Amino acid sequence: MRKRLRFAAVVALLTLLLAPVPALARSAEGTPVTVPALTRWTPEAGAYVYRPGARLVADDPAERRVADTLAGDLRAAGHGSVPVVRGGARTGDIVVDVQSTRSSLGAEGYELHAGRSLSITGATETGAFYGTRTLLQLLAQGDRVPAGRTVDVPRYKERGAGVCACYIHISLPWLENLVREMAYHKLNQLLVELKVKSDTHPEADTWGYYTKDEIRQLVALGDKYHVEIIPEINSPGHMDPWIENRPDLQLTDSDGVKQPARLDITQQAAFDYYTSLMDEYAQVFTSRSWHMGADEYMLGSDFAKYPQILKYAQEKYGSDATPQDAFVDFVNRVHDYAARKGVRLRIWNDGLTGANTVPVKTDTTVEHWLNVAVKPSVLIAQGYSVMNSAYSLYLIRGGFHSDTESLYDQSWDPRSFEGEKLPSSQGVTGAKISLWPDNGRGETENEVAVRLWPALRHIAQATWGDPHPDATYAEFVARGTAVGHAPGRRDLTRVPVPDGTYTFGRSFTASVQRTTDGYVTLRSTAGCLAISAGRLTLNVPLQPGVEATWDPCDAAGTLQRWVLEPVAGGYRLVNAITRMALTVTDDNRIVQYPVDQRMPAVWHLS
Repeated sequence: MRKRLRFAAVVALLTLLLAPVPALARSAEGTPVTVPALTRWTPEAGAYVYRPGARLVADDPAERRVADTLAGDLRAAGHGSVPVVRGGARTGDIVVDVQSTRSSLGAEGYELHAGRSLSITGATETGAFYGTRTLLQLLAQGDRVPAGRTVDVPRYKERGAGVCACYIHISLPWLENLVREMAYHKLNQLLVELKVKSDTHPEADTWGYYTKDEIRQLVALGDKYHVEIIPEINSPGHMDPWIENRPDLQLTDSDGVKQPARLDITQQAAFDYYTSLMDEYAQVFTSRSWHMGADEYMLGSDFAKYPQILKYAQEKYGSDATPQDAFVDFVNRVHDYAARKGVRLRIWNDGLTGANTVPVKTDTTVEHWLNVAVKPSVLIAQGYSVMNSAYSLYLIRGGFHSDTESLYDQSWDPRSFEGEKLPSSQGVTGAKISLWPDNGRGETENEVAVRLWPALRHIAQATWGDPHPDATYAEFVARGTAVGHAPGRRDLTRVPVPDGTYTFGRSFTASVQRTTDGYVTLRSTAGCLAISAGRLTLNVPLQPGVEATWDPCDAAGTLQRWVLEPVAGGYRLVNAITRMALTVTDDNRIVQYPVDQRMPAVWHLS
């Protein structure tokens, strides 16, 4: 994973990112303001006015699904309850229309026409859905939509984000907010590298996993909002979350040392273990794509330390085979296993160094993030579909952050890879931003969110239409301010009690103080409540059962920040970084555990 690389942090003040920018009600050319910007707009006389009494007109099942989702979002955005009806439209109505004959709109394009009523037409359900996102953005700026017509079709088919919740648990509400924001900005693909709690392999269930019900909930939201959620279990490198308790599957070097992050690709048992995990993920993910990572297998080492890999390659492919061929062999075997189940494989690019004689199957999508010897143009010429996941688009906790303003000023688009800019978009599927937790305590989720939204809007613009719709970055930021956030997005910075001193049941008394990023610190005469002991993973104490301590107060110490979570009868305390809740043991120690392992304590505050 790219998260292991260290780059200089980009210094930026949160106050600058949060500073208000004057909203643009309409662009200089009279085109309504949206993100992404409308690809074309033909003005007409008059306006559509959204008033009480408006109805959503939808007839067939696909249209009604879109209309039902829109009705819920209108209600969440404060526009009242709007009935979904069949039949003809009258003045003030909104018509959702799916016409499969409108092939020029493609799989995701739509036409929006505003007049005395407003109509949204797509050749597919997804296209009509994206038209409703445009309508919601327009209504976020007022109840009057200028009369006119747009035909809005994306330039790239894959537009998205990637999140590594692979070691550090990210809260489900945060991920749900991300799905809603992605859909609102017409992004359609979310890669999640995470651990699903396994019934088949309970020895792998170290924190921070997600339960199957949690993933079903997230995937259902993605399906509703037309965001494909693609799972990843990184292999054969970075497998330590899965095989740290399986030394029998770990690669052994020439000194006899086990490598807990490296799967032994020469073992059939290792392949069987990995594919059994794939089968278990298929119980909760609906995507027809599977990402196996396949990056950095030899990070910090080299194949020479593992002579058994060369031996395996030569036995299977002949005396001219290289160790890299054994690596590609593993990738191709996973590819074939997925293909038999109707699933397409995706991998990162850095393992394709050119040192192999056996090619990766060409219907594998390569996500290009690192500048290596084999360039994107070569991969495309060889027949691969290539997605741009450039390092310049990364946001790393406590480390490098994408310079969105610079990218915008350069008119960055998905042809601009690390190490090469292509003259054509042929073979390029699209692009995505990526979030990695190098230093898991470096930033809280709420701090990451502040940095994320400008980057999210930029990638939405760069993958849908003109990468530079406004003359300046400040104007583009104002565009984002005008459309606001997605309906239904939860405010995760809200603290349910005012600052003050409280007694937490019979356990302790502490001063509760809101932090600038929307959590609380708990300060007593002994110090500030923290989780700071136990085994560290990416600089975070992810070991269940670790005792909470009163440490010297540190305003920058993210492990001293807490979510005060309202529940029946009081409040839970969840650490902002470890995402584990506090519970009280029989001997009155206060310790952290995942909520599905131990019942969290509920404190009455007085």
